Amino acid sequence: MKVEQDLHMSRGDGETSYAANSRLQEKAILKTKPLLHKAVEEVHASLSLSSPGKMVVADLGCSSGPNTLLVISEVLGAVANHCEQSLADVQFFLNDVPGNDFNLIFQSLELFKKLTTKELGEALPPYYIVGLPGSFYTRLFPDRSVHLFHSSYCLMWRSKVPDELARGAVVNVGNMYIWETTPPLVVELYQKQFQEDFSQFLALRHSELVSGGQMVLTFLGRKNRDVLRGEVSYIWGLLAQALQSLFQDGRVEEEKLDTFNLPFYSPSVDEVKTVVRQSELFDISHIQLFESNWDPQDEMDGSDADVTTPDSVRSGVNVARSIRAGSSPSSLVISASV
Repeated sequence: MKVEQDLHMSRGDGETSYAANSRLQEKAILKTKPLLHKAVEEVHASLSLSSPGKMVVADLGCSSGPNTLLVISEVLGAVANHCEQSLADVQFFLNDVPGNDFNLIFQSLELFKKLTTKELGEALPPYYIVGLPGSFYTRLFPDRSVHLFHSSYCLMWRSKVPDELARGAVVNVGNMYIWETTPPLVVELYQKQFQEDFSQFLALRHSELVSGGQMVLTFLGRKNRDVLRGEVSYIWGLLAQALQSLFQDGRVEEEKLDTFNLPFYSPSVDEVKTVVRQSELFDISHIQLFESNWDPQDEMDGSDADVTTPDSVRSGVNVARSIRAGSSPSSLVISASV
């Protein structure tokens, strides 16, 4: 699997598209809204003291659909409502892999401009939006050129499947990710890949951020320290069982089944803290784990309030569509600064 070529969200805005099945990601953006606004305010304050004028914001792993524009809207709203001294302009860079549906974003910009102008009026700062295809595990910007990095529901994806698994030197029989029967060596390979990727990501972003720059990162994590009992592992385990059924029906070859592994890892809070601290590049101002309901259409999100008996079939369909869009309920949010 070539991650940059093969791994992207479903294009378009049809029934099975990411744009139509990204409610969980929307919830994550809304939950982290206060942190994003605070980061914008702090960046604006540093600009006012040093080089007032342009703010450069990059959304890494922006995907497509309404959530992409929601992030832009929140940043513009924070600038308009919380920053006393207006900016000359705000430059947005929307980054994702080349297979991302950038055209869907661009086709939505005219309507987005009308809506933001109506909402913010004269307080709306001039802004510019540019697409930037490429992996965020590579260099994307010149030195000291970005004021704020935002990334939501992306950093759980690895730059690649661990080499030993990709070559077939180590086999994760019956699994596509980490689950109860995964050998300890496979777990170690996934953990090592996460550590290497996240360390590389931090080093790249540190070079690209201006002094006083900010990052707000949200990605799928796990609340259980035991990696074999992670919440995301359960879902991928069910999908692996479905693939086993296809093999038993003769629709999937055994070799392909045993060598298919996801370029994915959902870390614990402690694992994230360890990598950040070892890098000695960023200060963590806030880190938190929050949960959402598996069913993105269920608004209870862990509430203890009395509810009617759910429609399990409908809920299952909602969860399946959400997984297809690349989502899961336990998320880590990190706010960090240079």
